[in-house]
Amino acid sequence: MNRRKFLTSVCGSCCGFFLTSCTTAPITERRQFKIIPEAKLNAQAAQIYEKIKEKEKMSDDTNTLNNIKEIGKRMENSIGEYFYQSNLDDPTINFDWEYILIENKKVRNAWCMPGGKIAVYTGILDVTKNENGLAAVMGHEIAHAVAKHSVERASRGAVINVGTQVIDFVTGGKLSQVNRATGMNTVGLLSQLGIMNPFNRKQESEADYLGMIFSSLSGYDIRETVKIWERMKKFNKGKTPPEFMSTHPSAENRIKKINDWTNEIILDYPPIKVS
Repeated sequence: MNRRKFLTSVCGSCCGFFLTSCTTAPITERRQFKIIPEAKLNAQAAQIYEKIKEKEKMSDDTNTLNNIKEIGKRMENSIGEYFYQSNLDDPTINFDWEYILIENKKVRNAWCMPGGKIAVYTGILDVTKNENGLAAVMGHEIAHAVAKHSVERASRGAVINVGTQVIDFVTGGKLSQVNRATGMNTVGLLSQLGIMNPFNRKQESEADYLGMIFSSLSGYDIRETVKIWERMKKFNKGKTPPEFMSTHPSAENRIKKINDWTNEIILDYPPIKVS
């Protein structure tokens, strides 16, 4: 196949995806590109979650775990009620929510897999400090799943892989030669810095915003959110990369945006009564 036919074939097949796979994120209405089936990612996430439960040491702090589950349940109900009252499709309708607490003081983290599979590490508890702080972190992670960020990332990654093959083909394999000579995935690195990272920072900011909304709807004090990131900034002092090389916004930008959003969200998204 010559280059022109190759490009015509690839571009023609991709255009169909582009035209039929654009949706919008809930609440923010940011345009999204998704070609990977959500059900597929949810199933894969559930399998990985089970493996993590087998591999990692689960905390025996039942009080904290019960608190995590209580916060999660309140958010589950509030999110569902919000979309119901707004006459909108509930993006969590197919979620199979589950919560674990992993014993690891060195890891200050939490995450939510596609489909509502959530893990909190004991190391983050020094940062959250209280129930409102824990709700702020969980709201942020849940927001990633509600906004289908993993589906976006998987879809965008698939397109970039195709794009890399096209670039390598039209340059006569020169990029492959560079990769072999340097031992680096040059196109992958450039894609990460120039495309994937800004995209991921946008997702992180969106998760901050949506997470605060979900916390507020659930009755938690979102004024604690900025305190979380101020404490995290102190923990990470001198260890964070420049923003252009990071998938997360800089602490300064994050704190500024959270301060700007707080009063607006408190007024526009008060605690919701679950029927």
